[in-house]
Amino acid sequence: MSSDAVVVATGLSKQFALQASAAGHLRRALVGGAIDPASEYWALRDVSFELGRGETLGVMGRNGCGKSTLLEIIAGTLVPTRGQVEVKGELAALLELGAAFSPDLTGRENVFVYGSLLGLSRGTIRERFDEIVDFAELHDFIDEPVKTYSSGMFVRLAFSTAVSSTPDILVIDEALAVGDEAFQRRCFGRFEEMKQSGVSMLFVSHSAGTMMELCDRVLLLDRGDSLRLGAPDEVIRHYHRLIYAEPEQHDEIREEIRSGASADEDDLRTDGTTERSTGGGALAHVLEEEGFDAGLESKSLLSYATRGARIGAPAITTPSGQPLNILSRGGLYHVRFRVEFARDAFQVRFGTLVKNVVGTDLGGVVTAAPGEGLAHVSSGEVIEVEVPIRMRLVPGTYFANVGVVGTVDGGEVFLHRITDALAFRVLEERSVVATGGVDLSSDTPARIERASSA
Repeated sequence: MSSDAVVVATGLSKQFALQASAAGHLRRALVGGAIDPASEYWALRDVSFELGRGETLGVMGRNGCGKSTLLEIIAGTLVPTRGQVEVKGELAALLELGAAFSPDLTGRENVFVYGSLLGLSRGTIRERFDEIVDFAELHDFIDEPVKTYSSGMFVRLAFSTAVSSTPDILVIDEALAVGDEAFQRRCFGRFEEMKQSGVSMLFVSHSAGTMMELCDRVLLLDRGDSLRLGAPDEVIRHYHRLIYAEPEQHDEIREEIRSGASADEDDLRTDGTTERSTGGGALAHVLEEEGFDAGLESKSLLSYATRGARIGAPAITTPSGQPLNILSRGGLYHVRFRVEFARDAFQVRFGTLVKNVVGTDLGGVVTAAPGEGLAHVSSGEVIEVEVPIRMRLVPGTYFANVGVVGTVDGGEVFLHRITDALAFRVLEERSVVATGGVDLSSDTPARIERASSA
């Protein structure tokens, strides 16, 4: 274990036996013996990583990829078939919120029971009790039996009790999905506090936004295998490649991700060339006015698998069609691209999404509301798309996705999408008063008035 690592996982593998019947499970539990190779299932295979002190590491993957199994092994509730885990420091796990709650006990009683299982002394629980109840917003119900709680009340209390501990390492399995939006925001705030205080965190989430917001690195699992460990934006792009791909393409994409290869090379640039770098952002020359900078190119472009449509020639232009990538704050521009259809498509919509350099979604525009797209596009047709956007962004460098969706088997799916298809920069302005990412400023000046002295 390196001096800065608090968790080191080496060659973790976990095997389960899949029995054809309940009797088979019972027989194996009573008699034991080796697992029949025909019924063996490897939930994890040779997964290794380190979690640094104060680092937040996310784990992503499709359902059944081994995420929860990995966290249970780290937390010590499962024993690996092979490999080992070294942990340095106190570890707390939020795996099944409220699993230790008794429905017949009151909320108050359950806080003390659950808190003691998390390693808190009764004195510590007493000191933090009011804070736990305040966080859960259950003042009027804390002395009622938990069996009378709604599911939202139940998970709020369980979560509030769990995060009241102050461990060195926190292991979390989808705990950010509890409660309503207001409570989820408080959960984020609590995790941010813990991160700032130096707590190391390892957590599972399907939310790309959560991974971008909280994680320093992300581990991508698939079918129990570790495919990629790296920067959140890079790993999330590969995760999306897997979940949006056709089943017959999964093996090929898995090997590309594992080997470090990028997506299939497509004709994506208007000049006929293709940018194929997988890392980093864009490097721009300095231009002081609106125009086109040939040195400003996306180095993180990723084209996903197609489902009968292919996007080509994306560009940002003026309304009259002049290509630009150096833009003025507040200006009106068009995102243009061409879509070729190789098979019939239904309820077709097009759109664009703008992100900042760390991959946070800032906003997007679609050509129609759900159910109101082009009713039918025939195989062989080519559609020219032009999406107007108002550049309400503060000065800086940004990226734009482009995509086309349609209805397949009753559900809307991407027929093709390209992330980071375009890089562009919004010009600096000396008079700009907007902060953050989105420009919320107005032409009406702020009112600043000195209060009269007493």
